[in-house]
Amino acid sequence: MKILLVDDEVAFIRALATRLSLRGIEADWTGSPEEAVKMVEKISYDIAVLDMKMPKIDGIKLKRQLHEICPEMRFIFLTGHGSEETFKAGVSEAGADNYMLKPVGIEDLMMKINEIRAQD
Repeated sequence: MKILLVDDEVAFIRALATRLSLRGIEADWTGSPEEAVKMVEKISYDIAVLDMKMPKIDGIKLKRQLHEICPEMRFIFLTGHGSEETFKAGVSEAGADNYMLKPVGIEDLMMKINEIRAQD
């Protein structure tokens, strides 16, 4: 299982990648949506964990770009902004598989990852 983490909060995403690697999950990370696109062009990821609110490209737009490159990739969205109802509506429109509200706990994220693994 190979995961890509994308969030403009670099300290958060780096720490999340470290915690996943301690649990046996191979996780790359970037703070840049543009860099994420370049990474997916070179490396095949099973899951991308995307922040909803990032400068220039939001999580929904980034999901669409990554999906074009790698249609089999699954997605988990993270957000710390807005109401849960608004967030669910936006993610539902984008056809997202999963979403989580920040701050996300590592065990909760592992449960989502395992749910996706079980679906495949």
